Amino acid sequence: MPQFSYNIISKDGHKSSGLLTSPSREAAVESLRSQGAKPLSVREVNTKKTKFTLSSHKVKLRELVIFTRELSTMIDAGVPLPRGLGTLADQTENKYFKGVISGINRDIESGVPLADAMAKYPNVFSSVYVNMIRAGEAGGILDDILKRLATQVEKDSAIRQKIHSAMAYPVVILTVTVIAFFGIMIFIMPKIAKIINDLGGPGAQLPIYSRIMLSTSAFVQKNIIFILIFSVAVSWAFRRYIKTEKGKYRWHSFLLKLPVLGKIIAKIAIARFSRTFASLMGSGVSVLESLEVTSKAVGNKVIQKELMDVAQAVKNGQPLGKQLSAAPFFPPIVGQMMSVGEETGKIDQILLKVADFYEEEVDAVIDSLASIIEPVMIIILGALVGMIAASVMGPIAGLSKNIGG
Repeated sequence: MPQFSYNIISKDGHKSSGLLTSPSREAAVESLRSQGAKPLSVREVNTKKTKFTLSSHKVKLRELVIFTRELSTMIDAGVPLPRGLGTLADQTENKYFKGVISGINRDIESGVPLADAMAKYPNVFSSVYVNMIRAGEAGGILDDILKRLATQVEKDSAIRQKIHSAMAYPVVILTVTVIAFFGIMIFIMPKIAKIINDLGGPGAQLPIYSRIMLSTSAFVQKNIIFILIFSVAVSWAFRRYIKTEKGKYRWHSFLLKLPVLGKIIAKIAIARFSRTFASLMGSGVSVLESLEVTSKAVGNKVIQKELMDVAQAVKNGQPLGKQLSAAPFFPPIVGQMMSVGEETGKIDQILLKVADFYEEEVDAVIDSLASIIEPVMIIILGALVGMIAASVMGPIAGLSKNIGG
């Protein structure tokens, strides 16, 4: 079905733009008019081009936080939802996000609930976000729910930024090391090999590490194209595989088994589970629905399966805290705290404390890991350079001494 870009003046006099799927231009114009809008321009766009454009634009977490907080403030101040969304669309610099907000506003004016309108954009609003909005609409506490959501998105953003910052230095050093290795193998080692042959002749006896380096250099020179093609093919196949359900589960299982990284991933998942589950429970969402939604938000398929198994046991009448205590990747303290929350009726408050605790632990582990990784990477790079220097300079010095004697 064709898509149309439009510019309109809404019922409250605000200009907005976006995309609309419709059988024809006339139907698109009629659809906009039926919502009380005055179309300024409606043009058909190339579907393939539009698909590329939309997929190449992302909504940053920071933008989502600002949108959520501002919408919460407007609703709390008594501003009608369509007017608030129209104002936010006008203020948003991200063109894609502007189109998303305009589309949501158009659905709202047509009588669609806010949660259902947001659910049409899963790449912007997660299932957790949508379910909390739905609970807020049902309970008449949308402004409070939006404040909780903004806090939750900020926490997720902070953790991701912390991880990215910690990984930036090792990634740079590793990249430099790989580039330096191939540069030395392709451009420098052949010249060194020529010098060694000129000094000692083709039959010169070299140390084993020197022979390994020269053989590696010769192999890389002859097969560099195949090495690059093979590397790209393996990378592409791996990325395709981990996008499948089976591949993603195995990859996440492998990550959880890594010595240090596995613990960090598990703690991040636990913190995310605790905060999300607490927010959903505090919003009035049922336990089973909260477990189902939260399991999809933890970011790890193995832990997601654990939570779904827990949900099934709870559905059969088992206590939630006891089931969490038995889950392999959940520390006993989480189950114990959950049991206390069940007894006192304060699950959301207790789990927020659990989330704060594990988020602080993640921060501490990442900071210590970053301080350890930096010298380790420097040692690895130094060892590589030293090995290359020893394999080159040792034979040259020995052959020069023999020639001099």
